[in-house]
Amino acid sequence: MIINIKGVTLECVKGDITKQIGFDAIVNAANAYLAPGGGVAGAIHKASGPLLYQECKKLAPIKVGEVVITKAYNLPNKYIIHCLGPRYGIDKPENKLLASCYKNALILAEKNRVTSIAFPAISTGAFGYPIEKAAKISLQALIEVAGELREVKRIRVVLYSESDLEVYQNALKKLKTTLKDGDKNRCSS
Repeated sequence: MIINIKGVTLECVKGDITKQIGFDAIVNAANAYLAPGGGVAGAIHKASGPLLYQECKKLAPIKVGEVVITKAYNLPNKYIIHCLGPRYGIDKPENKLLASCYKNALILAEKNRVTSIAFPAISTGAFGYPIEKAAKISLQALIEVAGELREVKRIRVVLYSESDLEVYQNALKKLKTTLKDGDKNRCSS
């Protein structure tokens, strides 16, 4: 599903975050030390190459909700925006912290004149955030900020599995139908 919010395209797809050709930046669901690990962070570090971690070490540690930007090295993108998501049930208030990851990544993208950005489902892997809750929070955060963006014109959420994609598409449909009347005029399929 694709929606348009004041000239910004928002879409959800199933795919590999490291293979987002045509996007200026991708977002890494990072750990506090921006180190290689499992899941999204491991895949990004592996595909990007060892120079990424050398740059990351200079920027770490980061706090929950904080974002930093690096080069993308061997990836087909210009930048990687790294964000530390909340651990579900531990980092509080987890809903606000998760939303801040998406909002802060878009703010940093704007500052770096990024026109297109791809996000993973932050915190839904090892950090245990339930996919249904994460979908609603993350998409709501992206929609809230989209109308204020000047540089970013394309936002993609890249999901690992077909079932995760279905959850995100359903959440996006629900959010679209519950937008305030004034917002409905700025949102189209």
